[in-house]
Amino acid sequence: MPALVQTTEEAPVIRPDDVWVWTGAGWRDLVRAAPMSLAYGAAFVAIGLAATAGLWALGLSAWIPVAAGAFALLGPLLAVGLYEISRRLEANEPLTWRAILLVKTAAPDQIALLGLILTMSALAWARIAQLLFALLVGDSYVPLTEFSGFVLSTPEGLALAALGTVVGGAIAFLIFALSAFSLPMLVERDIDVVTAINASIAAVRRAPAAMALWAWIIAVATAVGCATGFLGLVVAFPFLGHATWHAYRAVMGRP
Repeated sequence: MPALVQTTEEAPVIRPDDVWVWTGAGWRDLVRAAPMSLAYGAAFVAIGLAATAGLWALGLSAWIPVAAGAFALLGPLLAVGLYEISRRLEANEPLTWRAILLVKTAAPDQIALLGLILTMSALAWARIAQLLFALLVGDSYVPLTEFSGFVLSTPEGLALAALGTVVGGAIAFLIFALSAFSLPMLVERDIDVVTAINASIAAVRRAPAAMALWAWIIAVATAVGCATGFLGLVVAFPFLGHATWHAYRAVMGRP
C-alpha cells in the first residue's frame, strides 16, 4: 500500500491563529449546507435526549453526566456525514441526502475498528468515573437533581469535582489526540487505523499550542450546547464537524 500520510518534515506549519481559519470555514459550510447540517445536528441531539430519557426512566439519573461525557467522546465517529458534506463542498460536488446518509468512505472497515476503540475508551472513562465516585463518596446515592449542590457544598463533592476534572480532562485529551484527525483521514484515504491514529497523535504533538486551543473550542462549544438542554448542539455539533474537516485538511494537507 503506498504511503498516503505526510511525514513531519513535509507537514505544514500550524499556528494558533490557524484555528480561527478552520472555525470560519466550518461556519461557512454550516451556512451553505444548512438544511442537511442542522438536520444532522438535530438527529445527534435526538439520540442524546433519548439516551437521557432512558437513564431517567430506569432510575439512573446520576449516570446522565457520565453518559453525556461519553457521548461527546464519540462525537467524531458520528460526524462522518458532516465530513462528507464539507468534502463535497470543497470539491464542488453535488449534495444529496443519499450521499450524506450512505457515505462511501475510503476505509470503512478501519472506521468501524476506530469506532470500537472510541467506544471502549468511552466505557473505560465511564468506569473510571464510577470508581472515583465510589472511592470518594462510597455507597451513597446522589440524584441528579441534587448533584450540583452535593458537588459544591460537601468536601467529598469538591474532591470529586477536582479529581474528576483532572482525570477526565486527561482522558478526554488523549481521546482527542487519537481521533482528532484519524476519522476524517479514514473517510478520505485508504489506510489502516494504526497509521491514522499515529498521524493524528503526531499532528497534535507537532502543534501543541494550536491543538490545545482547538480542543478548548470543542470543549466550550460542547459545554454550551449541553447547558442549553442539548438544543445548542443542533448548531454546535455540525459546526464542529465541518470545522474538523478543515482542520484535518490544513494539518494533514492533501493526499
